[in-house]
Amino acid sequence: MTQLTHATRLMQPTVRAKGSVLARFVQAYAAWQQRKHLATLDDAALSDIGITRTQAEAEATRPLWNAPAQWLR
Repeated sequence: MTQLTHATRLMQPTVRAKGSVLARFVQAYAAWQQRKHLATLDDAALSDIGITRTQAEAEATRPLWNAPAQWLR
């Protein structure tokens, strides 16, 4: 199991309480972990997931608190 998958699984029960401060922290941490991993992917892996190096770099450099919109619903 990858570190990212393990961290995400540990956080899933907490994320259900979407309005709490803890849930927002967990979401920000998950986004940070995913972005850190995204920045390490090579061009072939990025191609496999359908994004360019430019898109990956833009996502990887987003601020910690800038969570994806679908997480805030």
